[in-house]
Amino acid sequence: MSKDFQHLSPAFPGRAPWGTASSLRAWQAAAVEQYLREEPRDFLAVATPGAGKTTFALRVARELLDRRVVNKITIVAPTEHLKVQWADAAHKAGINIDPGLGGSRRGRSKQFVGTAVTYAGVAARHFHYRALTENSNSLVILDEIHHAGDARTWGEAVAECFEPARRRLALTGTPFRSDDNPIPFVRYEELPDGSKRSAADYTYGYADALRDHVVRPVLFMAYGGPMRWRTKAGEELEADLAAPLTKDLTAHAWRTALDPKGEWIQSVLRAADTRLTEVRRHIPDAGGLVIATDQAQARAYARLLHELTGDKPTVVLSDDAGASQKIEEFSESDARWLVAVRMVSEGVDVPRLAVGVYATATSTPLFFAQAVGRFVRARRRGEVATIFLPTVAPLLSHASLLERQRDHILGAAKGEDWSEEDGLLAAAQREESAADDLLGEWEALGSNAHFDHVLFDAHQFGLQSAVGSQEEADYLGLPGLLEPDQVAEVLRERQRKHAARHTRRERREKVSPEVSLHRALEAQRKLLNSLVSAYAHHRGVPHSHVHAELRRQAGGPSLAKATTEQVHERIALIRRWHTGK
Repeated sequence: MSKDFQHLSPAFPGRAPWGTASSLRAWQAAAVEQYLREEPRDFLAVATPGAGKTTFALRVARELLDRRVVNKITIVAPTEHLKVQWADAAHKAGINIDPGLGGSRRGRSKQFVGTAVTYAGVAARHFHYRALTENSNSLVILDEIHHAGDARTWGEAVAECFEPARRRLALTGTPFRSDDNPIPFVRYEELPDGSKRSAADYTYGYADALRDHVVRPVLFMAYGGPMRWRTKAGEELEADLAAPLTKDLTAHAWRTALDPKGEWIQSVLRAADTRLTEVRRHIPDAGGLVIATDQAQARAYARLLHELTGDKPTVVLSDDAGASQKIEEFSESDARWLVAVRMVSEGVDVPRLAVGVYATATSTPLFFAQAVGRFVRARRRGEVATIFLPTVAPLLSHASLLERQRDHILGAAKGEDWSEEDGLLAAAQREESAADDLLGEWEALGSNAHFDHVLFDAHQFGLQSAVGSQEEADYLGLPGLLEPDQVAEVLRERQRKHAARHTRRERREKVSPEVSLHRALEAQRKLLNSLVSAYAHHRGVPHSHVHAELRRQAGGPSLAKATTEQVHERIALIRRWHTGK
């Protein structure tokens, strides 16, 4: 660290200031040092959720105020709740920010050095914020800057209002997008294919934060199972959630799984609560969050959890006037469960959340990353986060790519699997609306769950097992305090034990006169297809490629013509692939 940085000016002489070099995390100190050295007008900091972007930004703000580079601060945040959160954090930094709790009013107390506003608020009063920026030396902090690309009006308002600003500091934890709306005040670099990619001035990714013990390692518990539903035409369909399906069939099977009346979501909520109980042995105040598709389902999930646990969960709805207060009260309590639609998907700080259920049909990479971000903030070393999700290809792909950094690419190829699905909260709202339309066209008839596998560090552990089985219990009972390398070792040990148990079970269940050949063969094929599906999702390759490689190595005809022994050989082979042997 440079000598210049060691002498950052304190706002309150005579006592150690908030956010001094000694109290900043290493990445925050390095980013502040770079900012003060370069003195840029525009600066984009990309840091994984939970890493401490707010602390970094407020440290920069206080430095600029103390050096009289700026005399006003404007903070732009995605939601009303985050405005208040920013104002509270700024107060601890010695900066008084008005979050406008009394609504839009002209006169503000002179005690405030700045204001906090939402992106929607900027668009609604862009003349006001343009004048405010022109009449002062302003620092504008744009929290989750990707929201300036949500709608053309938002982006245009942000660009117009804050063009005269003395300094602009942009922050984001999920900077990827797939549309062609450029984000204001973000620098883009041209790629060889002609598209343009956003360029961050400082990046601190999930892998870096995990190495520094700033965030928690995340276990993803994936659940599949058979789904039945009736189409608008009256046709009854059935499919396994984890099977390779068309996009429409996947959507129907996925939403059938999330139906509160079905066994799937009830089994998953029960498993998640069991996991939360285990975590609370080591982290007594650990909490859980269920992210629902819509308000009706959120209320229904809350009723299920109440019946299951005897405790009433906190329910937060997007149009609930007291949502911020409910979140704050839950954060400060030791209550078990919080159920929400979108209110807790981004930026909301509830550090004690350790177990999550992704019970929404929203499949955008950005929404998924923001949701996962609610669970990764570490309070002490060894805390582990666990998220339960359906075994569907988009979510498994997002989970596998958790550590991969994505920049905002303009003109990105629409054929890329993630770019077709990408979007922001506005996109999530459109998905929810479309889901409501779809629900009127079909009817969920029934669902069942089975435990598929655990995904950790882009590797799969575990073999498909029944809900309530010893295999599932072994993973639900993992200690709540483990270092990342310990997590991997414990999972490998569980994998070895389960593989041996499955081998013994298969020997006992060899084809016998009591079991007809066609039933035994059907069961073996179903098991093989399930293992192939999980492996294909993990590797990101078509199922047909996995089947072809199994046939090449094990020999024999196509699966439809293979004998029981030939199918069994392929099952043994792909299990070795799963365990890395």
